[in-house]
Amino acid sequence: MSAIQINCPHCFATNRLPSERLADNPNCGRCKNHLFVGKPLELNAGNVASTIEKNDIPVLVDCWAPWCGPCQSFAPVFEQLAAQSEPYLRCAKLNTEAVPSVAQEWGIRSIPTLILFKGGREVERVSGAMPLPQLKAWLVQVGAFN
Repeated sequence: MSAIQINCPHCFATNRLPSERLADNPNCGRCKNHLFVGKPLELNAGNVASTIEKNDIPVLVDCWAPWCGPCQSFAPVFEQLAAQSEPYLRCAKLNTEAVPSVAQEWGIRSIPTLILFKGGREVERVSGAMPLPQLKAWLVQVGAFN
């Protein structure tokens, strides 16, 4: 039985739980809320580091802006992915207008840009909106589900 770290999307506490319990709808040890909510987590300057670094499951970040048409049309696809992929993939959104320092640090040049993090490090990125089947195929190809 191996223990993994999962960051709470509510209070951002780091929780350790057996990997076999991921699908049991676990709760946070601190705030008692569900660790998986089936929707993307909104990143900000205060939670981006803990979300990326304190999850042993892969984290997929959608970098977007409110004025971007393709970003707006891609949002429902990303919501569907979050609902279907948790607890094996955490989906998060970064509004590049609200948190420009992180967007600059990550070198975001076009939006939407999807960045896959594993173990706190960027492992893959792709730019542009895509339909759900293509997004899932890309995630399988880059090893997000292993």
